[in-house]
Amino acid sequence: MTFSLFSSGGLELFLRYIHYFAGVIWIGMLYYFNFVQGEWFKTLDADEKLKPARGIAVRTLVPRVLGWFRYGALATWISGVCILAVKGPAMGSAMLATSWWAFIGTGALLGTIMFLNVWLIIWPNQKIVIASATQVAAGGAALPEAAGAAAKAGLASRHNTLFSLPMLFLMGAASHLPAQVNPDYNGKILALILVVIIGLLELNAIKGKTDTIKITSIKGVVHMGILLTAILYVVIEFGIQKL
Repeated sequence: MTFSLFSSGGLELFLRYIHYFAGVIWIGMLYYFNFVQGEWFKTLDADEKLKPARGIAVRTLVPRVLGWFRYGALATWISGVCILAVKGPAMGSAMLATSWWAFIGTGALLGTIMFLNVWLIIWPNQKIVIASATQVAAGGAALPEAAGAAAKAGLASRHNTLFSLPMLFLMGAASHLPAQVNPDYNGKILALILVVIIGLLELNAIKGKTDTIKITSIKGVVHMGILLTAILYVVIEFGIQKL
């Protein structure tokens, strides 16, 4: 008797299982921060009696959530790279001329940027915010850089929420939305267009503002995420058929 899980296909399934599990943790925590905690903090800030509860949450709850958040992101990204490493050689160079690669490659680019935002922007700045809250609780003064750090972390987090909508769509479309492909299409031109669009948005995540692209509110980030999903999908479909 043989078990298919121990075949090459089984290895890919096992990696996908890890990818899905870690991804649910990562994106779930991302949505918790943006859809739940952020709005709750606004309620606390508006009531002087409740305001101290924010400091308690920042010192005790937020570090726990950030732990699951950042390591969920790490496990998702590593398992995703492993899946591509297993699947790529099996498909060969022909992979680059498939709709699967156009969709999954764009989704992977978004996921990689989101992963880097977590570890290089959100986490370092949140550490400053947590340290400031801890210092205040001990009777000291708030760190002067805490407000700016919170804004930087929030900006990157909002953009990650924006990116998550097309990322999830494209990951699903890779395997479940077969598309017509012009066998002679120029993947380099398509890749350049996609990198420019996503790169400009990421530049705003680093140096811009949430109101620049209307993602300050929950409704705004969801609407803009849907719009970005539609734009990237149309660009990919046009690119693989016409370029």
